[in-house]
Amino acid sequence: MKKVLVANRGEIAVRIIRACHDLGLQTVAVYSEADSEALHVLHADEAICIGEAPSTKSYLKISNILSACEITGADAIHPGYGFLSENSNFASICESCGLTFVGPSAQTIALLGDKSKAKETAKKVKCPVIPGSDGVIFDLKTALGEAKTIGYPLFIKAAHGGGGKGIRIARDQEEFLRQFPAARTEAEVSFGNPDVYLEKMIVNPRHVEVQVLGDKEGNYLYLGERDCTIQRRRQKLIEETPSPVVRASLRKRLSEAAVAIAKEAGYFSAATVEFLLDEELNFYFMEVNTRIQVEHTVTEELTGVDLVQEQLRIARGERLRIKQKEISFDGHVMQFRINAENPAKNFSPSPGRLEYFIQPGGPHVRVDSACYSGYQIPPHYDSMIAKLIVKGKSREEAIQIGKRALSEFHIGGIETTIPFHLYMLEEENFLKSSYFITSIDQLILEGCTFEPRAAFH
Repeated sequence: MKKVLVANRGEIAVRIIRACHDLGLQTVAVYSEADSEALHVLHADEAICIGEAPSTKSYLKISNILSACEITGADAIHPGYGFLSENSNFASICESCGLTFVGPSAQTIALLGDKSKAKETAKKVKCPVIPGSDGVIFDLKTALGEAKTIGYPLFIKAAHGGGGKGIRIARDQEEFLRQFPAARTEAEVSFGNPDVYLEKMIVNPRHVEVQVLGDKEGNYLYLGERDCTIQRRRQKLIEETPSPVVRASLRKRLSEAAVAIAKEAGYFSAATVEFLLDEELNFYFMEVNTRIQVEHTVTEELTGVDLVQEQLRIARGERLRIKQKEISFDGHVMQFRINAENPAKNFSPSPGRLEYFIQPGGPHVRVDSACYSGYQIPPHYDSMIAKLIVKGKSREEAIQIGKRALSEFHIGGIETTIPFHLYMLEEENFLKSSYFITSIDQLILEGCTFEPRAAFH
């Protein structure tokens, strides 16, 4: 593996290019017409345009990406997150073309990408799973019988969904009769497959995930948990590690369950095993993300392990260089997603030109971004424009450093989620760690505009 094509854009493309350069690997950036002035294009050794602005005509166009590999002589592809990163067909095509896919095998992606099959994998290793249907359900009559057995409220989930999408709630039978056919139609349109399954709705859950690394020889590591409970419409906004509610005994059980699932699936590369915690802190398997996560940064800052480098090393056949006993979990790390959105107006999109983009600095502050002053944020892609990561000796210290860093982050020309984050760092329930996946949505329903109480001094 000598030359890696990065099949992505934005901050994750920049992140991967940096990891490649640190390992002495050459890099190829691909870009759409809308991204011709993007930072990942400037940082890579080579860059090639792969299509028009819409992702369906560029970043999701497999033939164009493979052509870019042929033109540049790239012998490996790192998919980042989103786009084609969890597409088993893409991974299979890469393998058949003699290209190293930086991630797990196509077979493993297919297994764990199917939510019902992933659940069966978890059951095999005796990991607690959320009560639900035994696989995919095709007809309404069968679905009604299953729903009665499971009990309301429940979720109707797309078998091939992801990123918080493809989920509908039914609180009673009347609502179920409406939502079941609608969920199948939505799944067909959004994911190209109408298959859905049913799952008991855990009331007031927290979202906690475990980072796992595995090599091709069957060696595994867990690198602690991340708490991703602060979400809006199931889209994560703040992530932290360690979770403020997870104690040592629960951490051990979560981590061992995550590794057992990875082993059962024959997994190699970086994996994130996601769980829900109920109000009594019982945990239930939710899904496996077969790619690097947006929030991988908090694990890196807590443990000192470069997860993207480890992905690259594993892809070229190297054994894990670290032993479990060498991993330490000292301190507390938080990540704030800076999105081009207006929190005061229900997080409405705010693309445009950045009149200025001044990043914070100082001790224990990291910014991952592909933005710069004068950059035009295109309206065609995800709204996240930066990730601010801070570390403290304790959660309280991390919050204080977060306030300082957020107040130093000056972005002109667009609206961002910085005011939201400053508000949350003073919000009573957040400070007490007393919140759930639905907490932000509830604040919005109550009319909260997320205006910070006062400027930070």
